[in-house]
Amino acid sequence: MTPNEKSKASARGSIEFAGLTAIVTGGASGIGRATVDRLLAEGCRVAVLDLDVTSVDVGVGLLAIECDVSDNVSVSRAVTIAANDFGSLDVVVNNAGIGAQGTVEDNSDEEWRKVFEVNVFGMVRVARAAIPSLRNSKHGAIVNTCSVAADIGLPRRALYSASKGAVLALTRAMAADHLADGIRVNCVNPGTADTPWVQRLLSQAEDPTKELEALSARQPHRRLVSADEVAGAICYLASPRSGSTTGVALDVDGGLVSLRVPSA
Repeated sequence: MTPNEKSKASARGSIEFAGLTAIVTGGASGIGRATVDRLLAEGCRVAVLDLDVTSVDVGVGLLAIECDVSDNVSVSRAVTIAANDFGSLDVVVNNAGIGAQGTVEDNSDEEWRKVFEVNVFGMVRVARAAIPSLRNSKHGAIVNTCSVAADIGLPRRALYSASKGAVLALTRAMAADHLADGIRVNCVNPGTADTPWVQRLLSQAEDPTKELEALSARQPHRRLVSADEVAGAICYLASPRSGSTTGVALDVDGGLVSLRVPSA
């Protein structure tokens, strides 16, 4: 959210998350960082959980806690610190994730385990640690970062797609399980987003400019999705104003999943 947007939000009195607290995994960069900035601008107190939190400017309402979502002890410790420091917990954004390239022939068993440990089991660990606190909230919400790869077949993304397909199914099952607890569970499905991981892929390509053009052309609006656009969708799903929205997968993909438009 730009400074001008923050000013407008304050002027119209739409500080949606005033008095609420949140955990954002993978919150030190990319989509996670954009989500943290939006939540802070809307009055939320936020704990950033990430492997490296040295880039986070800790201040009023902002915590930075080193956390490895692939390790249960690390997750339990981080969630406990956040809940104790804030005194409550209202929102969990399960954003931490890693990518993978290749067909089913290309990735080893070790790579499969590594990606699922972070992308799927990591979300399970964080949710499991946070749900006891979320039950005490009047606005309990979990938002998982999924992907359009859960819905469509993308070339050379077998492992990544399988992990995100599991996240989509997990989101819906959790939404059913915890509705009676007053906890809403949803996910966002970004298209190809302008994140540090995508930038690394581009830097490794034989022709980065051509690869960027190809990634952009794959989406009907002919560009990468911005991290802030995904963050906006995450905050919508997490907001108390979305109290009747649960079990939803919100596409933020420039129309990739649902539209069939002529090529440019």
